[in-house]
Amino acid sequence: MAGSRSYVGENNAQRERLRALVTRLSDDDLTRPLDAGWTIAAVLAHLTFWDQRTLVLIEGWKGTPHGPAPRTIDQNDVDWINDSAKALCLALPPRTAARLALATAEAVDRAVEELSDAQVAANTAAGRPLNLFRAEHRREHLDEIDLALRK
Repeated sequence: MAGSRSYVGENNAQRERLRALVTRLSDDDLTRPLDAGWTIAAVLAHLTFWDQRTLVLIEGWKGTPHGPAPRTIDQNDVDWINDSAKALCLALPPRTAARLALATAEAVDRAVEELSDAQVAANTAAGRPLNLFRAEHRREHLDEIDLALRK
């Protein structure tokens, strides 16, 4: 086996947290402003974007046991990507953004779980261009949303 897959359980837990949040949020909650001009719905759309990126790249691996090619992208320098996508995230109808976040989380978690050991190892060897630990990103933004809702 290609190392621990503890991320699977964490992904599932944060996806269920997302499901509970999306289920309980009112339409007014979804339009609540967050820092830097974002709204709760736009942050959910942002989660969709990053989960969708991972899902699309995994889909591109189908039939390829070697996984992703190494990338020279600075994984920590993503503000420009987020800023580029913000207008699209804000333009989505809020309930659509919430539902899309959950549906995409479900799809990417299934795809991550189904990766072969060889693909997981290849992703690791390539410097982890795909963050298979989707829960980490979800947790960050779900915490942000929960804090905003408590205010």
